[in-house]
Amino acid sequence: MLSKKQVKYCIDKMGEMFPHAHCELVHSNPFELLVAVVLSAQATDALVNKVTKNLFQKYKTPRDYMDVPLGELQEDIRSIGLFRTKAKNIQKLSQKLIEEYNGEVPRTQEELVKLPGVGRKTANVVASVAFGVPAIAVDTHVERVSKRLGFCRWKDSVLEVEKTLMEKIPKEDWSIAHHRMIFFGRYHCKAQNPQCEICPLLELCREGIKRMKRKKANE
Repeated sequence: MLSKKQVKYCIDKMGEMFPHAHCELVHSNPFELLVAVVLSAQATDALVNKVTKNLFQKYKTPRDYMDVPLGELQEDIRSIGLFRTKAKNIQKLSQKLIEEYNGEVPRTQEELVKLPGVGRKTANVVASVAFGVPAIAVDTHVERVSKRLGFCRWKDSVLEVEKTLMEKIPKEDWSIAHHRMIFFGRYHCKAQNPQCEICPLLELCREGIKRMKRKKANE
Protein backbone atom coordinates (compact mmCIF):
# COMPACT_ATOMS: atom_id res chain seq x y z
CA MET A 1 0.00 0.00 0.00
CA LEU A 2 1.06 3.59 -0.55
CA SER A 3 2.66 5.53 2.29
CA LYS A 4 1.17 8.67 3.84
CA LYS A 5 3.62 10.75 1.79
CA GLN A 6 2.58 9.03 -1.43
CA VAL A 7 -1.12 9.40 -0.61
CA LYS A 8 -0.59 13.12 0.00
CA TYR A 9 1.17 13.40 -3.35
CA CYS A 10 -1.80 11.73 -5.06
CA ILE A 11 -4.36 13.94 -3.33
CA ASP A 12 -2.33 17.05 -4.24
CA LYS A 13 -2.17 15.93 -7.89
CA MET A 14 -5.92 15.40 -7.91
CA GLY A 15 -6.25 18.93 -6.58
CA GLU A 16 -4.20 20.22 -9.51
CA MET A 17 -6.43 18.30 -11.92
CA PHE A 18 -9.66 19.38 -10.24
CA PRO A 19 -9.02 22.60 -8.33
CA HIS A 20 -12.72 23.33 -7.93
CA ALA A 21 -13.81 19.90 -6.68
CA HIS A 22 -16.96 20.26 -4.60
CA CYS A 23 -20.28 18.64 -3.76
CA GLU A 24 -22.27 18.63 -7.00
CA LEU A 25 -25.65 18.05 -5.37
CA VAL A 26 -27.55 21.33 -5.72
CA HIS A 27 -28.96 22.54 -2.39
CA SER A 28 -29.53 25.76 -0.48
CA ASN A 29 -29.62 24.50 3.12
CA PRO A 30 -28.66 21.46 5.23
CA PHE A 31 -32.12 19.88 4.97
CA GLU A 32 -32.11 20.01 1.17
CA LEU A 33 -28.63 18.50 1.17
CA LEU A 34 -29.80 15.70 3.45
CA VAL A 35 -32.72 14.88 1.15
CA ALA A 36 -30.49 15.05 -1.93
CA VAL A 37 -27.89 12.70 -0.46
CA VAL A 38 -30.58 10.21 0.57
CA LEU A 39 -31.87 10.29 -3.01
CA SER A 40 -28.37 9.88 -4.45
CA ALA A 41 -27.91 6.29 -3.28
CA GLN A 42 -27.42 4.22 -6.44
CA ALA A 43 -28.24 7.29 -8.55
CA THR A 44 -26.10 9.93 -10.26
CA ASP A 45 -25.85 13.46 -8.93
CA ALA A 46 -27.04 14.72 -12.32
CA LEU A 47 -30.28 12.73 -12.05
CA VAL A 48 -30.83 13.79 -8.44
CA ASN A 49 -30.35 17.45 -9.36
CA LYS A 50 -32.89 17.06 -12.15
CA VAL A 51 -35.45 15.68 -9.70
CA THR A 52 -34.75 18.07 -6.83
CA LYS A 53 -35.09 21.12 -9.06
CA ASN A 54 -38.86 20.69 -8.85
CA LEU A 55 -38.91 18.80 -5.55
CA PHE A 56 -37.30 21.63 -3.59
CA GLN A 57 -39.78 24.12 -5.03
CA LYS A 58 -42.68 21.97 -3.88
CA TYR A 59 -41.33 21.00 -0.44
CA LYS A 60 -39.44 23.43 1.77
CA THR A 61 -39.51 21.92 5.26
CA PRO A 62 -39.74 18.54 6.99
CA ARG A 63 -43.39 19.32 7.71
CA ASP A 64 -44.05 19.69 3.97
CA TYR A 65 -42.78 16.16 3.37
CA MET A 66 -44.80 14.86 6.30
CA ASP A 67 -48.08 16.40 5.11
CA VAL A 68 -48.04 14.99 1.57
CA PRO A 69 -49.46 11.50 0.87
CA LEU A 70 -46.69 8.93 0.49
CA GLY A 71 -47.91 7.96 -2.98
CA GLU A 72 -47.60 11.54 -4.20
CA LEU A 73 -44.06 11.86 -2.89
CA GLN A 74 -43.15 8.58 -4.55
CA GLU A 75 -44.44 9.92 -7.85
CA ASP A 76 -42.37 13.07 -7.39
CA ILE A 77 -39.16 11.01 -7.25
CA ARG A 78 -40.22 8.04 -9.41
CA SER A 79 -37.38 8.52 -11.92
CA ILE A 80 -34.83 7.74 -9.19
CA GLY A 81 -33.99 4.17 -8.30
CA LEU A 82 -35.49 2.74 -5.10
CA PHE A 83 -37.97 5.63 -5.10
CA ARG A 84 -40.53 3.83 -2.92
CA THR A 85 -38.07 3.14 -0.12
CA LYS A 86 -36.48 6.57 -0.40
CA ALA A 87 -39.84 8.33 -0.17
CA LYS A 88 -40.68 6.37 3.00
CA ASN A 89 -37.30 7.20 4.52
CA ILE A 90 -37.63 10.89 3.70
CA GLN A 91 -40.99 11.01 5.46
CA LYS A 92 -39.65 9.04 8.45
CA LEU A 93 -36.55 11.21 8.81
CA SER A 94 -38.69 14.32 8.47
CA GLN A 95 -40.86 13.08 11.32
CA LYS A 96 -37.82 12.39 13.48
CA LEU A 97 -36.39 15.84 12.74
CA ILE A 98 -39.66 17.44 13.83
CA GLU A 99 -40.10 15.31 16.94
CA GLU A 100 -36.52 15.29 18.21
CA TYR A 101 -34.62 18.17 16.58
CA ASN A 102 -37.19 20.95 16.25
CA GLY A 103 -37.17 20.48 12.48
CA GLU A 104 -33.43 21.15 12.21
CA VAL A 105 -30.78 18.83 10.79
CA PRO A 106 -28.36 17.64 13.52
CA ARG A 107 -24.72 18.53 13.05
CA THR A 108 -22.89 15.37 14.14
CA GLN A 109 -22.37 12.07 12.38
CA GLU A 110 -23.55 10.26 15.52
CA GLU A 111 -26.93 11.99 15.44
CA LEU A 112 -27.30 11.91 11.66
CA VAL A 113 -26.94 8.12 11.39
CA LYS A 114 -29.91 7.75 13.75
CA LEU A 115 -32.17 9.22 11.06
CA PRO A 116 -34.07 6.71 8.88
CA GLY A 117 -32.32 6.02 5.59
CA VAL A 118 -29.13 7.76 6.69
CA GLY A 119 -26.00 5.61 6.69
CA ARG A 120 -22.42 6.52 7.49
CA LYS A 121 -21.67 7.86 4.00
CA THR A 122 -24.72 10.13 3.97
CA ALA A 123 -23.97 11.37 7.48
CA ASN A 124 -20.37 12.16 6.55
CA VAL A 125 -21.42 14.12 3.46
CA VAL A 126 -23.98 16.20 5.35
CA ALA A 127 -21.72 16.85 8.33
CA SER A 128 -18.82 17.83 6.07
CA VAL A 129 -20.59 19.89 3.40
CA ALA A 130 -23.34 21.48 5.48
CA PHE A 131 -21.48 22.03 8.75
CA GLY A 132 -17.77 21.94 7.95
CA VAL A 133 -17.07 18.86 10.06
CA PRO A 134 -13.95 17.02 8.79
CA ALA A 135 -15.12 13.74 7.23
CA ILE A 136 -14.41 11.31 4.41
CA ALA A 137 -17.50 9.83 2.80
CA VAL A 138 -16.60 6.62 0.98
CA ASP A 139 -18.85 6.39 -2.05
CA THR A 140 -18.27 4.17 -5.08
CA HIS A 141 -15.74 6.61 -6.59
CA VAL A 142 -13.69 7.03 -3.41
CA GLU A 143 -13.63 3.29 -2.82
CA ARG A 144 -12.59 2.52 -6.42
CA VAL A 145 -9.83 5.14 -6.50
CA SER A 146 -8.50 4.11 -3.08
CA LYS A 147 -8.23 0.48 -4.09
CA ARG A 148 -6.86 1.05 -7.58
CA LEU A 149 -4.13 3.39 -6.37
CA GLY A 150 -3.29 1.23 -3.38
CA PHE A 151 -4.30 3.62 -0.62
CA CYS A 152 -5.86 0.53 0.95
CA ARG A 153 -6.30 -3.19 0.24
CA TRP A 154 -8.67 -4.62 -2.36
CA LYS A 155 -10.40 -6.79 0.23
CA ASP A 156 -11.09 -3.88 2.60
CA SER A 157 -14.70 -3.09 3.49
CA VAL A 158 -16.08 0.42 3.00
CA LEU A 159 -15.56 1.11 6.70
CA GLU A 160 -11.98 -0.17 6.52
CA VAL A 161 -11.34 2.07 3.51
CA GLU A 162 -12.64 5.06 5.47
CA LYS A 163 -10.49 4.25 8.50
CA THR A 164 -7.38 3.83 6.34
CA LEU A 165 -7.96 7.14 4.58
CA MET A 166 -8.49 8.86 7.94
CA GLU A 167 -5.14 7.47 9.10
CA LYS A 168 -3.21 8.44 5.96
CA ILE A 169 -4.74 11.87 5.30
CA PRO A 170 -4.43 14.76 7.79
CA LYS A 171 -7.77 15.50 9.48
CA GLU A 172 -7.85 19.07 8.18
CA ASP A 173 -7.70 17.69 4.62
CA TRP A 174 -10.36 14.97 4.94
CA SER A 175 -13.21 16.91 3.37
CA ILE A 176 -11.32 18.37 0.40
CA ALA A 177 -9.59 15.04 -0.21
CA HIS A 178 -13.01 13.40 -0.36
CA HIS A 179 -14.19 15.83 -3.05
CA ARG A 180 -10.97 15.53 -5.06
CA MET A 181 -11.19 11.74 -5.04
CA ILE A 182 -14.81 11.85 -6.18
CA PHE A 183 -13.97 14.15 -9.09
CA PHE A 184 -10.92 12.05 -9.96
CA GLY A 185 -13.03 8.89 -9.97
CA ARG A 186 -16.04 10.42 -11.70
CA TYR A 187 -14.23 12.22 -14.51
CA HIS A 188 -10.83 10.53 -14.90
CA CYS A 189 -10.36 7.18 -13.15
CA LYS A 190 -13.76 5.93 -14.29
CA ALA A 191 -15.15 2.49 -13.53
CA GLN A 192 -15.08 1.71 -17.24
CA ASN A 193 -12.26 2.96 -19.47
CA PRO A 194 -10.10 4.82 -16.93
CA GLN A 195 -7.74 7.29 -18.58
CA CYS A 196 -4.53 5.53 -17.56
CA GLU A 197 -2.59 6.70 -20.63
CA ILE A 198 -2.70 10.34 -19.55
CA CYS A 199 -2.84 9.85 -15.79
CA PRO A 200 -0.23 11.78 -13.78
CA LEU A 201 -0.47 9.10 -11.07
CA LEU A 202 0.22 6.12 -13.33
CA GLU A 203 3.69 5.46 -11.92
CA LEU A 204 2.16 4.95 -8.46
CA CYS A 205 -0.97 3.12 -9.55
CA ARG A 206 -0.70 -0.66 -9.25
CA GLU A 207 -3.85 -1.28 -11.26
CA GLY A 208 -2.98 1.30 -13.92
CA ILE A 209 0.44 -0.28 -14.45
CA LYS A 210 -1.14 -3.72 -14.82
CA ARG A 211 -3.73 -2.35 -17.21
CA MET A 212 -1.12 -0.68 -19.41
CA LYS A 213 1.02 -3.84 -19.49
CA ARG A 214 -1.98 -5.88 -20.60
CA LYS A 215 -2.76 -3.31 -23.28
CA LYS A 216 0.79 -3.42 -24.66
CA ALA A 217 0.78 -7.23 -24.62
CA ASN A 218 -2.38 -7.24 -26.73
CA GLU A 219 -1.12 -4.75 -29.31
